[in-house]
Parts: sequence; C-alpha cells; structure tokens
Amino acid sequence: MDTLKSITKYLLPSPPKSSDGRDQWPSRTAFLLAAMGGCAGMGNLLRYPSQVFNNNGLQWFIPYLMCVFLIAIPVLILEIAIGQAYRGGCVVANNAIHHRLKGVGLSLLYVGFVVSPYFVANLAWIMVYFRSSFQSPLPWEGRGEDFFYEDVVANVAPVPGNLTADGSEVVTYTSYPGVGMIGETVGWTVFTWFLVWVSIFRGVGLTGRVVYFTMGLPIVITIVLIGRSLSLDNAAEGVKLFWATWNGDKLASGEIWQTACGQVFFSTGVGFGYFTSYASYNQKYSNAVMDSILIVSSNVLFENIAAFAVYGVVGFLGLFPQDGVRLGSFTVGFITLPSAVTQMPGANFWAVLLFFTLMVLGYSSAFAMVDALVTLVMDAKPRWSRPTVVTVIVVVFFLLSLPYCTEFGYYLLTGIDRWTNDVALVFVVWAECVTSTTVYRWKDVVGQVGLPAFITYNSGFFGGMILGVAIAQAVSPAAGAGVGFGLFTVCTIASVVVSTNPDSPAPKWWRKNIFTSKLWYLALYSGNQLRRDLNEIIGRNNNWNIPSFWGPLIRYVSAPILAIVYSFSYPSFYQLREDPLHILGFGVGHIALLVIGSGFIVPRWLDVLIPSNRKGDGKLDIGANVSPRSLQSEGNDGTETAEKHSNSDGDTEQVRRNAE
Repeated sequence: MDTLKSITKYLLPSPPKSSDGRDQWPSRTAFLLAAMGGCAGMGNLLRYPSQVFNNNGLQWFIPYLMCVFLIAIPVLILEIAIGQAYRGGCVVANNAIHHRLKGVGLSLLYVGFVVSPYFVANLAWIMVYFRSSFQSPLPWEGRGEDFFYEDVVANVAPVPGNLTADGSEVVTYTSYPGVGMIGETVGWTVFTWFLVWVSIFRGVGLTGRVVYFTMGLPIVITIVLIGRSLSLDNAAEGVKLFWATWNGDKLASGEIWQTACGQVFFSTGVGFGYFTSYASYNQKYSNAVMDSILIVSSNVLFENIAAFAVYGVVGFLGLFPQDGVRLGSFTVGFITLPSAVTQMPGANFWAVLLFFTLMVLGYSSAFAMVDALVTLVMDAKPRWSRPTVVTVIVVVFFLLSLPYCTEFGYYLLTGIDRWTNDVALVFVVWAECVTSTTVYRWKDVVGQVGLPAFITYNSGFFGGMILGVAIAQAVSPAAGAGVGFGLFTVCTIASVVVSTNPDSPAPKWWRKNIFTSKLWYLALYSGNQLRRDLNEIIGRNNNWNIPSFWGPLIRYVSAPILAIVYSFSYPSFYQLREDPLHILGFGVGHIALLVIGSGFIVPRWLDVLIPSNRKGDGKLDIGANVSPRSLQSEGNDGTETAEKHSNSDGDTEQVRRNAE
C-alpha cells in the first residue's frame, strides 16, 4: 500500500505552494514549457505553412515580424506581468489594473471558451487519421481529398445560397441538410477531453510534468519529419518558394497584413488568456520580461523550422501558388501531408509519426485554454475542489463540442473559427492595449490636468482611430488617415489648452514647459505608471525591467495596427452574409465586445468572479507618480489596500520619485 501511495504521489504530485499560499509551478522550466506548449500547436505545423504558401515569398516576413515585435511581445509582457504581479487569472489581474476592466479579462477567457470545443473536434479528426495509419495500404492512398471530406469529416454538402447580381441583397440563404451525429468523431472527442482532464485535474504540479512530454517528444519527432521531408525529390523547390522568392505586390493587399496578424495571434496564444493564468502560478519575482521574449521567440523559431516539413512536401508534390493553387491549414494537415506520406517508403510508420505529433501538439494547446477557465473559478471560489471544477468544465466543453461532430460540423467550425479570430480575438487584444494604458490610475491624470482635458484627449484618440479606419474602408486609406490624424491632433491641442497646470512634476525631459508637462500626463502617464508599478515586482532581483517605450508602443502603435486589421472583417463578412453559419460566427465573435462593454459600464455585474478580499484592488487613488507600496507587500493575497498608505508626506514622496 505504501508503495502504491508513493507511485501515486510521484505520478500525480500536489503542486508546491508559494509564500502567499497560491499553487506554484515546480520550476521555471515547467512554466516555460507549459506556456510554449500552449502556443506551439497545430497552428505552427499546419496553419503557418499554409499562410506563407498563400502569400508566397519573403515579403510575408515583413508584416509577420512587425506583428511579432510590435504586438505579440509587448502584449505578452502585459499578460504575463499582470498575472505574476497581481497573483490571479485574467479577471482578477485585470480587475487589479482597474475595476472596470473585469470584462476585458473575461473576454480573453471567452475566446478560449469558444475555440476549445471546435479545437478538440479538430483533434478528433486527427485521431481518425491516426487510427487509419495502422492499415496497409493507407486508406487515403490515391483519394486524399475524398477520404478527408467523405470518410473523416463526413459532412453532407450544403445547398449554396445566392446574392443578387450586384451583391446588394440576399436571394437565398445557404442550407445544411445534414444534421446527424458522426459516431467516431464523438468517440475520439470523448477520448481527447479525457486526456485534457487527466493533464490538469491536479493542478500545475501534474501539468508541470505533463508538459515535458507534450513539448519534448513532438520536437524530436518534428525534427525527424523535417529530415524525411527534405530528402524527398524536388524538396529544394519547395524551400526556394519560401526563402528565395520575392513578390512585393502582395504587400499592397490588406489580406496579407490581416493574415499575418491572425497567424501571430493564433500561434503565440496572445489573447487567449492562459498566459496570465499560467503566470499567476509563477514565483512572484520571476523574470517576466525575459520569459515573454523567450516564449514568443521560441514559437517563431519552432514554426519557421517546423514548416520545412511542409516545404519539402510542397516541392515534392509540385504545388505552386502561381498556378492558382491555395492551401488551407486543413488542406495541409489532412490532404497534402497525408498524400505525400503514401509515396514514402514505410508509409505507415511516417503516417503514425505525423498524426501522433499533431495530436500531442494540439491537445497541449487545448488544456492550456481550459486551465485558464479553471483558474477563473478557483480564484473566485478557492475552497472548491479543483478536480470537481475541472470535471464539470470538461463535461460542459464536451457538450459544446458535439455540434462540431455532426454532418454540418465542418462548416460550423469554419464559420465560428473565422470570425472568432478576425473579430473577437483582434478586438480583445486591442482592448487590452488601450484600456491598460488609458484607465490605469486615470484619477491621477484628472487630478493633474482636469476631467475636461482627459475626456477631450481620449475622445480624439479613440474617435480618430475609429473614424479613421471607418473612412479608410468606406472611402480611401488616405482619407481615413487624414481624418483620423486630423481629429486626434485637434483634440490633443484642445486638451492641452483646457487642462489645468499639474502640481506634480513630469519627468525631466517633459518638464521643459507647462505645455509638454500637460501633454505627458494626457498621453503617457497611465502606461508609464503601470510599467513602473509592475517593475516594482517583476523587476526585482536583477530581473529585466519593462522598458520605458513599452507603454507608448502598445497604445500608439499596437492598438492602431489592430484597429486597422479589425476593420477588414466587415467587408469580408459582407461577401458571406448569405451563409447562416457565418452569420452565427460573426455574432459569436461580437459577444466579446459586449462582454468588454458591459464589464466597463456595469462592473459590479462581474464582482462575483473576484474574491472578496480582492474587490478593492482596482480602485487605487494615492496621488500622481506615487508607486503603491501595496505592490511591495508580502500579504496573503500579494496586495493591500493602497489607501492605507496615503499620508501627509505624499507630496514629498512624489518629488523624491520624480527626482529619481
């Protein structure tokens, strides 16, 4: 019996506890592997090569790398830093920034809530291929496309809808006659959700062990697959297509920019909420900035190296986009690669290896998204049993997966996936960028320059962005840029004119005159103060600090880029509005906007998601340029009420910190 208990304790370890009583990762390596496993999934091995193929050539890397450096890394620093510093998942951490941002935190979890059910149904299709890989000859040999659509997806073809000749009205809507359930897909969905449950039901102690398998083994197998792929005949032609071709005309199309942004979000996991949840189980003074850069960099490296497994196959099969050929991620994973495998010696071995790798990579992303929701519940109700919470959530997700296991499930997945990514995900990340740098300690700004100036400036900032992208889509990009920048400039000047004189000095360069001091408070204070307050924790012990340009970057660069990318969604939907499943997906995507808006307008609606001792976290009012000493405390919840520290020497503290 003692031996059995020892084995159970080794295989299912309880997580260690941090000084504030919160569960903690067994090691920093476990956290990094879990975070990398969340973002290193099928999107790297399948979606990424298909996007590069459809935007063939080196020009792809211009928008791709811009999105990595201007959006992914800065936003990931935000997500990891607030989770680690404020010791909570998405909702608790965003509530600590400001009590009206609970909806922003919940919207991050909403994205994962929508994606997880169809993501697991996708993994069920992979398991059908895995099971079939043991048959000889491989059942898709000579009929790759038919096997996927007829045997695996097994959806009944829809009856297409129609628009009028000028596209102004819908004549008939697309109908889907198939409604039956597909038994094998349901079975593999149950199996996959069971794997998810096993991986997370005991907490980060068990997950910290699982990720060594879910990350280590796929990397080894992927390297083997790359070697085999590059040894195929004409593999060099496929590599040349990606690394030795230039097609600069594509940069003029909005599609490549939207595609690159979507790929970066989908593959890095920014906007899905699990980074904040995972970071909340870190040691409080871990190196969050370095971890963020390591996670994104490893993801970029992995997907560009792993893509060689597809590049070789592309050359081997003679697929070239100039012939009008386009690849979707499903085409790569379920048709292109399997078709190539059938022509290799030892085809069954390579098929088993391929689909095993895809399954392990995929389900590590699935349990990351589910774990973020578990963290939400456990933060709000810490006395509840984690295994029970995980079980209930997994059962609910399984039920939500069932519509994707039907004879119209593939088409439902297509509609939900497209608009969750193009609408919900982009808007949620945009909201992260602008809210954290606008409302964090906004009363400090009002106290220095006045409420009219604060409202005027932000009316120009948000109004210029919204009106600018709307006019750019309706009239022309030049007109949109002119109106957007014009409105922002006018409101900025007006806000400086109507503002009162600050009584707390701005940083050295900005205190040259009264006008630049006012502008600093209006334009830069919130983001800069958030950076300073987070650095009080994550920058300790010689850790990397969040750099000073971080706040302006996510507010004035990342956010406008995301607004432009978001605007492309509406013209795209207009062309598909005769399809009920795309209409449904479009509506599902917009629920994220309602969650953010309702949380901002009526924050008390979401108070149930915040522990009673943390509900005052986002209501700091301690004076401009004063770092809340509560962030440096070692209380049970990592915070104290900042108002306790307001005292008569506040002005002295302000001057001292500004002098520093």
